[in-house]
Amino acid sequence: MPPDQMPARPAYRTPAIASTAAAVPVPPIPACRAWATRYAGEHGAPLDLTQAVPGWPPHPDMLAALARAAGDPAAATYGLLEGETALREALAEDMRLLYGGDAGAEDLRVTAGANIGFNLAMAVLAAPGDEVLLPTPWFFNHEMALALRGVRAVPLPCRAADGYLPDPARAATLIGPRTRAIALVTPNNPTGAVMPPELIGRFADLCRERGLWLVLDETYRDFLPDGQDTPHALFRRPDWRDFVVQLYSFSKAYCIPGHRVGAVAGGPVFRGEFIKAVDNIQICPPRPPQFALAWAVPALREWRAGNRARIATRAAAFQSAFATAPEWRIDAIGAYFAWVRVPDAAPDSTVAAERLAAERGVVSLPGGVFGPGGERHIRLAFANTDEATIAAVPGRLAGLFARASSTRSERFAAPVPAPGRPFDRSP
Repeated sequence: MPPDQMPARPAYRTPAIASTAAAVPVPPIPACRAWATRYAGEHGAPLDLTQAVPGWPPHPDMLAALARAAGDPAAATYGLLEGETALREALAEDMRLLYGGDAGAEDLRVTAGANIGFNLAMAVLAAPGDEVLLPTPWFFNHEMALALRGVRAVPLPCRAADGYLPDPARAATLIGPRTRAIALVTPNNPTGAVMPPELIGRFADLCRERGLWLVLDETYRDFLPDGQDTPHALFRRPDWRDFVVQLYSFSKAYCIPGHRVGAVAGGPVFRGEFIKAVDNIQICPPRPPQFALAWAVPALREWRAGNRARIATRAAAFQSAFATAPEWRIDAIGAYFAWVRVPDAAPDSTVAAERLAAERGVVSLPGGVFGPGGERHIRLAFANTDEATIAAVPGRLAGLFARASSTRSERFAAPVPAPGRPFDRSP
């Protein structure tokens, strides 16, 4: 057919992405790892200190239990929406031993990791246009989860001078008519700071008085510092089921992050709505690791205690090593992480993290990932490596910013948008 007789091509329109999704920055860990693809290896093997993963494998008996469970035909069928009864009973007993109080299996719901537990919880606690207070620096996935739902994260700034502990009095001034919850992480990600039980109690009182939910993420509760064996006393309160939602992860304590198992504790009103989100998004959590964990929770208590001591040893090794790199100051350190201030000569932490990955092969996360106020810090996750590797890190950092620089060279153009901006989530 002659071209002038061909039918006109219809005008196509490109469909739009949801504005909530488009406004959320790219996932930071793969973006930061991409910087290391430009590292030439002149300082040794790359060191990936981005992700909070245990630096050792699961207990051999846990691996055997996982293998048996994976081969059980029952594990291939749908399970209970609330999670396996045996695991919930084992976890409830573990909670009573740790916290005191009366938490029972009926208070618990098993989730496919603590991250999805937070998402499921926020699906029933906050609607689009509502607000949730998050202390900064915040865990970036928490803010992302809220943003994807059209919920505003209200920053509650924490200061180095206060040990990065949030202030309930300051939080009270930020509560507005659309505030629905205060979400706390202890031990904290990214700083590692541990909230004392009395401070958690003050936040509980504030939430109770103002009609708010207290969402407490205790993913790292198995790695408290020596001398603090009870995280808090919330589960001894007779009213905890009316306003407390607790998140837990089996990933760190049992070294099984790839199996995606977490848990959420809450009262009957919360659970009644929570199960709607579970049925719609998750159905049942993975069954094989639940079968294995029902055995492991009581059987591996001593092994878990050893892991706590191992993490403490690595934290001490990190502090000792960084004493030789005074231009990189540790402002906070705790379970799994060090929150390190970059040298004054560094333009900002995203430039520092990018150059550290591309020039020295040490991959970290810049502070802008973790909300307002983090532009002068990087997070180094030391739990996934050993003491010998930790000792080598300061040597990699030395002299990186011997001269002040206000701009990046073309050599260090990031595979994501401009430095400091792709991860910033300023309100």
